[in-house]
Amino acid sequence: MEQTLLGLTNPQVALVMMFSFIFIVLLGFPIAFTLLALGIFFGYYAYLDPSKVAEAGIFANRIFDLVVKNTHSVMENHVLIAVPLFLFMGYVVERSGIITRLFESIRMATAKLPASMAVAALITCALFSTATGIVGAVVTLMGLLAWPAMIRAGYNKKFASGVICAGGTLGILIPPSIMFIVYAAMASLSPIRLFAAAFIPGMILAGLYCVYCIGVGIFYPHLAPKPKLSELPPKLVIYRNLIKDFIPLLILILLVLGVILLGLATPAEAAAAGAIGAILLAFYYKNMNWKNLKESVYLTTRSSAMIMWLFVGSWTFASVFSYLGGHKVFEEFFAGLGLEPWQFLILTQIIIFLLGFPLEWTEILIIFVPIFLPLLKLYGIDPYFFAILVGLNLQMSFLTPPMAMSAYYLKGVQSKNVLLSEIFIGMIPFLFVVMLSMVLLYNFEGLATWLPDVLFGAETKR
Repeated sequence: MEQTLLGLTNPQVALVMMFSFIFIVLLGFPIAFTLLALGIFFGYYAYLDPSKVAEAGIFANRIFDLVVKNTHSVMENHVLIAVPLFLFMGYVVERSGIITRLFESIRMATAKLPASMAVAALITCALFSTATGIVGAVVTLMGLLAWPAMIRAGYNKKFASGVICAGGTLGILIPPSIMFIVYAAMASLSPIRLFAAAFIPGMILAGLYCVYCIGVGIFYPHLAPKPKLSELPPKLVIYRNLIKDFIPLLILILLVLGVILLGLATPAEAAAAGAIGAILLAFYYKNMNWKNLKESVYLTTRSSAMIMWLFVGSWTFASVFSYLGGHKVFEEFFAGLGLEPWQFLILTQIIIFLLGFPLEWTEILIIFVPIFLPLLKLYGIDPYFFAILVGLNLQMSFLTPPMAMSAYYLKGVQSKNVLLSEIFIGMIPFLFVVMLSMVLLYNFEGLATWLPDVLFGAETKR
């Protein structure tokens, strides 16, 4: 007989569990430990066997074995090994001053373009994103580096803020994205195919951002004034600096991505090589010292621990939620609607977009996306295409208040120079650019599926 809690059935308890999570997270509690605490609390109820409690005590409950098993599974997951290595690579690049030199070189090389500094900032963000995949690191560094430079050049604060916040979010889409490593582990997909699927849409989104900024520079030049070309150094100096600062990092990025996409190395092996390459680059630019190395190791350890505990908590939460019948409730709900595949896609993306207002990408990805994954086979939707569509959608979770984390990262480093409301207003046009990229992907699915099929062969549809 199904046990009940306050007269509720198990599926109803699962829904209480879900809404409790949302409520507690909105209060500001840490996500990973909220998931773990709720998983243990509701799991204790779900697996409760009074006869065993009477014999062996209150700790005779399967939930404790589940937590230990999930922790062990996370620690031995080969896909997740890439996470600390890519994080370390990114933090070394950030701390070594490579990005500062790169931005200055690109800024001078693109000086004749309308809104040239905005375009240079976006190109630098895209390159930095491929080296780190950490939104906070990209927005923070570019907020200290490019934002003041744009303001000194006469750029509108709102426009400059939107550029930095939008460019910084490219890190969760452009491979090697930490988000897609997490997604691959969660959805049992190949991280290599996922990286290949994300590459073209990521480049298209970065390109659309640049096109929008150039349009602003053409039609609203007062928002992005042209630089004084007479103050630039000779062309030979500009191109020499660009080659010196741009090419080494580009080679490192292409090597890391290339060996992954060509199947020559696993993401973890490529990340290890990338971390070594980042250290060598830092020595090349004479910026590697004990302080920078120590800070990179510390930040890597802190971020990795957060991600690993997030997995332990989410897998525990999801296991209990499924055991109580929570996923089945949603599956039956969607199956009962009788939706066409395109209707299912639109509905799920609207739900994810709305969740982006109060929640961060981690909660959405780990808790809510798995609800939709079992339904992909029912509607005949390619799981990699769906993953990239979700990845584009999650870009907007960084740009939609009140939980627009990129805005808070920028505000944190420019607290006295810009209002939070100005940052929010500046991000709005970029939301529409992301929506346009989603429309393009929806209508041209091959943007996500062509490159993986070319590199690895067509995969049997799930």
